[in-house]
Amino acid sequence: MTRRALLLSLLAGLLLATTSPAHAAGYRYWSFWDRTGSTWTYATEGPSTAVPSDGDVQGFRFAVSEDSADADTPRGTASFTAICGDTAARDGRKRVALVLDFGTASDAPSGETPPVRRTECAVVPRDATTAEALATAAKPLRYNTNALLCAIAGYPETGCGEQVSGKKTVPEESGSDGGPSVGLYAGLAAIALLGAAAVWQTRRRRNAA
Repeated sequence: MTRRALLLSLLAGLLLATTSPAHAAGYRYWSFWDRTGSTWTYATEGPSTAVPSDGDVQGFRFAVSEDSADADTPRGTASFTAICGDTAARDGRKRVALVLDFGTASDAPSGETPPVRRTECAVVPRDATTAEALATAAKPLRYNTNALLCAIAGYPETGCGEQVSGKKTVPEESGSDGGPSVGLYAGLAAIALLGAAAVWQTRRRRNAA
């Protein structure tokens, strides 16, 4: 391949990389979260096996995401005091603060409107799972045959973890005026440097000869 052809090939590759956002398939589902202080952490087990303690804060968020690293956290502030502060402790029972974020219209199945985010203080037996706490505060729940949580408080009415194609996972680096992206300019600058280096090497060989 000639030097000119190589530079053109590199230019085409950089233009493609800097102007085309990456897309990947996502899944529409309820994600499950634990809260420590002011931080949400993706739960390491499902709500049907997790056993929270009195004073725990747990959240659910409905959204489209590719995986746990890409998942959206429940929105808004949440604290045990704010949610369960008015609920007295009882012998043999525990209080679990639940944050239920039904997501945005863009994540909703076709024809459905997400309910307003809400919080609940579930009072359940000491050995109750998160799923049991959720059942006391946000019926009706819906599960599929694989025990995947499909709906909370009846939302959504249909569907369960279905694949949604074309989810953007890497944002475009567009300027505020809608012009070329910063990445595009960086790519062109790199090509210019490569071209200058090639010219310098050619002149050096000629002078050496």
